[in-house]
Amino acid sequence: MFCANFIFDTKQFDDEFHRLDALIAAAAKETEGYLGEESWEDPKTGRISNIYYWSSENGLKQLIAHPKHIEAKQRYSEWLSGYQVVISQVMRTYGDKTLQHPLLAAQAAAEA
Repeated sequence: MFCANFIFDTKQFDDEFHRLDALIAAAAKETEGYLGEESWEDPKTGRISNIYYWSSENGLKQLIAHPKHIEAKQRYSEWLSGYQVVISQVMRTYGDKTLQHPLLAAQAAAEA
């Protein structure tokens, strides 16, 4: 499994940001092996982290190459004051299985 963690500090969002963000989220869901996503915000700093999960690297590459993702990357300075992307291969995941998490279904399928 792979994940892309998009960490960013915001400026001011406008309608165009929200439109483009929704298109990218929809595009991610259509990529090969998409497992889900989650989002976090640090209440002290306002920093946001969006994490997307895939069963293989192909879906991640599809999202990176998507025209709307490319457009957002070119225009990021309109809405963000900085960003960092961390691409990771998930080595393992575990827990008590009581949380609804994007990787639970993938883990259950792998164990079956």
